[in-house]
Amino acid sequence: MSSNFLEDILEHKRGLLKQKKAFFDSLKEKIRAVPLADDGAFKKEISRPGRINLIAEIKKASPSEGVIRQDFNVVEIAKIYQEHGAAAISVLTEDKYFKGNPACVKEVSACVGLPVLAKDFFIDEAQIFEAKFNGAGAVLLIAAILKDKGFKSLLTIAREFGLDCLVEIHDEWELDRALKAGAGIIGVNNRNLKTLEVNIHTGARLIPKIPKGKVIVAESGIQSYDDVHRLRDLGAHAILIGEVFMRAKDIGQKIKELMYG
Repeated sequence: MSSNFLEDILEHKRGLLKQKKAFFDSLKEKIRAVPLADDGAFKKEISRPGRINLIAEIKKASPSEGVIRQDFNVVEIAKIYQEHGAAAISVLTEDKYFKGNPACVKEVSACVGLPVLAKDFFIDEAQIFEAKFNGAGAVLLIAAILKDKGFKSLLTIAREFGLDCLVEIHDEWELDRALKAGAGIIGVNNRNLKTLEVNIHTGARLIPKIPKGKVIVAESGIQSYDDVHRLRDLGAHAILIGEVFMRAKDIGQKIKELMYG
């Protein structure tokens, strides 16, 4: 991996799209035959009032740490998340650096009653169709990797197929672009995607700048009960946590520690 993680992963993603072109072409025809829907379950569940809502993430590996969890069974992990009060489940599907698979979304959505976020580096509508086909209720759109035209196009396509969009930002410029694109759910990522460094103060700086009426999700670097409640007090409606749970011997107990103290 080079010093610029984003350049590496986007080059890999573009190559993968070419390799899977025939599959995506057939998938587009199948998906376009499905009636359009307006679901919104993901947004509804992660914005329930009176608490901070948990988006619990299933992630096998990371580019900076390698494999995080050896004992990795997506169905078992998803069931633990549901049993311990998660509002939604995020499934990291990127294959090269996170050891994920888009099919894992299908496995998870089939075994739990929670909305599932397909978390990947979405740069093409074909990936949206694949997420929909696999049963996702939402997709991640990263402002840092999308130009304005493509950004709005993916937002529109996802919404046409009943998918919510978690739009991820890292600074004020990206926040402005997300708002202009019409994002309803904004994720503030404390991790710099170019250096992979985490700065927990990113959320503290950006969350208060997000207008009322938007659903706010805090991401990365959340390690403790105090972190969770500080983010709630700042105005976050939900938190997305994965690595802390993936490292825990007892995932259920770790959820209790972070969410309830």
